[in-house]
Amino acid sequence: MGIEVVVEGLTKSFGEQSIWQDVTLTLPAGEVSVMLGPSGTGKTVFLKSLIGLLKPEKGRVLINGVDMVNSPERDIYETRKLFGLMFQDGALFGSMSLFDNIAFPLREHTRKKESEIRRIVMERIEVVGLLGAEGKLPGEISGGMRKRAGLARALVLDPQIILCDEPDSGLDPVRTAYLSQLLIDLNAQIDATMLIVTHNLDIAATVPDNMGMLFRRELVTFGPREVLLTSEEPVVAQFLDGRREGPIGMSEEKDAATLAAEAGAAGTTPSRPRRIVPQLEPSPGLPPRRAVARRRERVMSMIDQLPPAARSALREADARNAGAPTLPMPAAGSGA
Repeated sequence: MGIEVVVEGLTKSFGEQSIWQDVTLTLPAGEVSVMLGPSGTGKTVFLKSLIGLLKPEKGRVLINGVDMVNSPERDIYETRKLFGLMFQDGALFGSMSLFDNIAFPLREHTRKKESEIRRIVMERIEVVGLLGAEGKLPGEISGGMRKRAGLARALVLDPQIILCDEPDSGLDPVRTAYLSQLLIDLNAQIDATMLIVTHNLDIAATVPDNMGMLFRRELVTFGPREVLLTSEEPVVAQFLDGRREGPIGMSEEKDAATLAAEAGAAGTTPSRPRRIVPQLEPSPGLPPRRAVARRRERVMSMIDQLPPAARSALREADARNAGAPTLPMPAAGSGA
């Protein structure tokens, strides 16, 4: 099973430029989480901070008792072996075949025999649907295949935590849908903790158990997917609806006068209700995701503290889950 990742008060700057500050969240063990945010909000910086490649000025990232920010470098190095990292562009070596690219971490970090390396690499190649392409160079295959090769390489050391940095970048909607299903199937098979950084709304709507959003150097929200998908927080609603009206501008945040003018105009436009699409399920023949039962138990324990719209969405989803007991109704006075 995957490992819980606890982030406490994380703050990162480059010189005088603040990237984000006081980010606190927990990635539940074995669940799939997504971090959303407009371009330039430090999502990739956040991933690199989790794995200890960048050093935040404040805060902690706790994994199995090791702080990836402040612990001795040897402990951070050992803990980093628990991670698999899928980069935006696949980060493949252009002069190596896909097989050798995927085998690279095994040859670099283990003393396994070549026969064992071949077995592991071919298993991962089959998982990501690249059988027959292992002898090709990265320049001879499509962008989507390079993404899958990057994912296979992230899997060869049997990671318990998988970080995916904009896995959809450069992919068309059809390939993005295939990749989304692949990520869910992967979670069903290895039960790893997964964090996907993206601004793709299709992935955000269908893949994660939990969702968060970075904006204006802060974590706007993080929690069960239903909380963010039903949120009326202006920046969240603008992002999910893909509207120009709201706090997100083309380059920087909009000034107060622009927002006030938009708010006045919006008073005459009714907001559209946002429909929550069901989460993807594993492909036929694969085991159920073990994360589903754990998440359900966890969400049940906090349901009275969630916003009314999120509670309603959770109850509707639970009603579709045939044979399962329904989520408890909110306690009196909880605002439903």
